[in-house]
Amino acid sequence: MESEAAVESQVAVPHLRVVRGTPTDEELAALAAVVATLGSGPVEEPTTRRSAWSDPTRMVRRPLPHGPGAWRTSALPS
Repeated sequence: MESEAAVESQVAVPHLRVVRGTPTDEELAALAAVVATLGSGPVEEPTTRRSAWSDPTRMVRRPLPHGPGAWRTSALPS
């Protein structure tokens, strides 16, 4: 079983220290929240593949061909 002095020494070590000024409780809470999120590491976004059927670029019309013989190529598939 740990002694009370050992437990108090573990609890008494501050993780943040105010060097200058007198911040309010809300400011200290905001600072603690920011510091806590910095140490969590990068957030990995789920990689889901989008179906070609739901691709919104399919709804955009291609530019019409122009120049000699353009009326023939307008009916050809891309």
